[in-house]
Amino acid sequence: MTGRQFNRLIKRAPLSYSVARRGGGSHTTWASEAGYPVIHTAFHDNQQLPPGLVRKILVKDIGLKVEEALAIL
Repeated sequence: MTGRQFNRLIKRAPLSYSVARRGGGSHTTWASEAGYPVIHTAFHDNQQLPPGLVRKILVKDIGLKVEEALAIL
């Protein structure tokens, strides 16, 4: 999954994240309209994200169960 694909993924329901703040370069702060915690990412749109990083963000940072994360993917 690329950074661009991940950004599209978290913008969709049920997560409904939107950009709250952009820092220099690739740093982005995301806020969820659905009440999920604020998350911070620091990767470029073309960068390939390792599956473990995607899982970590969805499960540990956002707080989804593994089954919920897999259903979103």
